[in-house]
Amino acid sequence: MRDQPKSLRVHLQELRKRLTIALAAVAVTTVLSFIFWERIVDFLLVPADDLTEIEGRLVFIEVTEMFGVMMKVSMMAGLVIASPVVFMQTIMFVAPALTAKEKLYLYSFVPAVLLSFFAGAAFGYYVLIPPAIEFLVGFGNDIAQPTIRISNYVNVVVMLLFWMGLVFETPVVMFLLAKLRVVKPSAYSKFRRPWVVIAFVLGAIITPTFDPVNQTLVAAPLIVLYEIGLWLSKLAAREGKRARTRVAQTQGT
Repeated sequence: MRDQPKSLRVHLQELRKRLTIALAAVAVTTVLSFIFWERIVDFLLVPADDLTEIEGRLVFIEVTEMFGVMMKVSMMAGLVIASPVVFMQTIMFVAPALTAKEKLYLYSFVPAVLLSFFAGAAFGYYVLIPPAIEFLVGFGNDIAQPTIRISNYVNVVVMLLFWMGLVFETPVVMFLLAKLRVVKPSAYSKFRRPWVVIAFVLGAIITPTFDPVNQTLVAAPLIVLYEIGLWLSKLAAREGKRARTRVAQTQGT
């Protein structure tokens, strides 16, 4: 049963409370990440061994550049570490408008969302970034010797990891929407062909290269993930239909 409607003032107070907790968690994890920022940067540099094996290949040319790199990696790492708290606070804010079953679905999907994000980030780190960096650095190096700004490298890697983590959540979102009966599996089926086009467009946007191989490395998993999401949505629809049938039979008796 849904909770009784609340006044706007109560909603704003609840929103402020949830935002305060989420921001406090991000602040704490950002400070902790700041302590280990050099190790985080070293970790981000692993897929680019060709850049680090030659001394002087990675440089910074502005006085505040390394400080900016430090702040960026600390904040991004802090946000990722604090993401479970942020998700939980978001769910707790919208929970009063949901049924008990809908709340259970959302709470149970937090681990799946996090695992999907980290799976996407791992795919980007181990599969996508190495060939992308090799293509970008190797393109035209017979004409000019590449000297890479570390801030530019970190920006490229962090954005790739973030977007790959985000798009890998596609099946989870599709399943949840089907489970909550917001979107029917038939709607997903009709959207199959447009999704192939969208996958390649996203591949072109996410990858910083014009190389079709790297773009396909993004598009192909997106197409597979959509098919997985479609199968999961059909499974959710069947389970929901069985549950409704059991309830109807119970009420009938």
